[in-house]
Amino acid sequence: MPPAGIFVEREIRGGNVREAELYPAVKAFLEAQGYTVKAEVGAADVMACRDPDPPLIVELKTALNLRLILQGVARQGLFDHVYLAVPQPAKWTHRYRDLIALLRRLGLGLLTVREGRVEAHLDPGPYQPRKNAAKASRLLREFRTRDGDPNVGGTTGITRITAYRQDAIRLAAALAAMPEGGSPAVLAKATGVARAGVILRDNHHGWFDHPARGRYTLSPAGRAMRGA
Repeated sequence: MPPAGIFVEREIRGGNVREAELYPAVKAFLEAQGYTVKAEVGAADVMACRDPDPPLIVELKTALNLRLILQGVARQGLFDHVYLAVPQPAKWTHRYRDLIALLRRLGLGLLTVREGRVEAHLDPGPYQPRKNAAKASRLLREFRTRDGDPNVGGTTGITRITAYRQDAIRLAAALAAMPEGGSPAVLAKATGVARAGVILRDNHHGWFDHPARGRYTLSPAGRAMRGA
C-alpha cells in the first residue's frame, strides 16, 4: 500500500450504508494496486494477496466502533496487515483524532469509502510511541513536590490541590502572620518555598497584593481563602 495521508476526528458512521456496499469499492481499490481480492474467506470479510507481499485483511463495517476495532485486532492473529473499512462521513468530529491514535497504537489501518471512492487514512504497521520528555518531567516533578495525597482520583468539577497551590497556601499563611507584609526572600526562608518570588509575582490565585517594591501582603481574596 502507498503511504497514507492522515487527517483526523470522531466515530465514523455511514448512515444507511450496508457493509456489502463497501466491498466493490474496496475490491477495486486493491485490484488497482495489483492485488487478487476475494470476499468472505474464513473469518475475514476481505482477503487480498499480491506476490511477493504478505497477505492483507480488510474488515468492513458501517461504523468505526469498538466492535470493529476488536475484530481487527482478532484478525492480527492471522496476518500483520489488517485494515478497517467504513463509510466516510460528511464531516469529521473531534473524536476521530483519538480513534486514529488508537488504531495507530494497535497497528491497524483505516480506509473510508464515499461514492465508490476509497481513501486510505492510515496504513497498518508497528507503532513506537514517542515519549514527551518535557511533560513526563513535569509529572514527575509534580509527584515529588506535592505534599501528601490531597486529591481523590476520578473526581471531576472540583479544585485540584497541586504542589503549586500548596506552596501558595504556605505563603498566604506566612503573610497572615506578617501584617506589614514581607519580601520574597523573607517568605522563602520562612516557608521553605524556593519559588516564592515566582508564585508571588504570578499571583495565580489572586491571594497576594504588591503594595510596594519588594513587599507583598495578603489580599482580601487571600484572607477569605484562609477564612480570616
